[in-house]
Amino acid sequence: MSKNVRHADKKASGKPSPSEDSQTLSRGLALMDAILAGPQEGMRVVALCRLTGLERATVHRLLSALQAARYVSVVSRFHYGPGERWKGLMPSTRQRADLAERLSPVLASVSEGCGDAAFAIVRDGGLSHCIARHVGSYPIQILVIQIGTRQPLGVGGAGLALLAALDDREVEAVLEVNASNLALYGGLTESRLRALVAATRERGWSVVGNHATRGVLAVGLPVLDRAGDVVAGISVASTEARMTREHQRKIVRLIRVALRSHGFVAD
Repeated sequence: MSKNVRHADKKASGKPSPSEDSQTLSRGLALMDAILAGPQEGMRVVALCRLTGLERATVHRLLSALQAARYVSVVSRFHYGPGERWKGLMPSTRQRADLAERLSPVLASVSEGCGDAAFAIVRDGGLSHCIARHVGSYPIQILVIQIGTRQPLGVGGAGLALLAALDDREVEAVLEVNASNLALYGGLTESRLRALVAATRERGWSVVGNHATRGVLAVGLPVLDRAGDVVAGISVASTEARMTREHQRKIVRLIRVALRSHGFVAD
């Protein structure tokens, strides 16, 4: 071989090329997305392989690196969950309580304006978690969701708004984690939930009905902080007969005005 022929950087230096570095980073992020969307008991390697499309050996190698950096921890035997480094990024009980307190006047304003019950939820992995609610003045109130209620992200109005605010990779991770439980909510399917996400993004707010509670329709919007990060979701629920398109638009306006009035950003 000619002395003037230069080998590729990988062979010359023994180091990965930039494209290989990018591929490794993308795989690590996909794995982390799947773990963050998983249940509290953690994710098994076989499930992570299925979610990410990665080989078992690759998943083990990435998990080892993420564990060493404290982004992943072993929750129980063969189950992996978020590590110590995520504690500063994931809401603690105290942070959720503070957020609930800040959102309470927002819910009150919305509920008083439309007469219906309003709810605030946050994301908890692949679930939605109700942290606050306000009862309205209309004679019929939909109060099935209570503070502390958890259900698959996307089943309710606020949860669907939060799900639609995620990128496509995170959406797929959440759908995979919740796949076995969706049918319990009015026969909801992954394909139906994907369609609801697409409709939410196109419309600008979520509308979902007959899943969490039959005969009920809910409207939702994500809540952003001043940095532009999604921190919660707000929804209003009422009967299908009452939740006309005009009433939906009124609720969306009320939510946006109330959020801006109390230091939040409406999407």
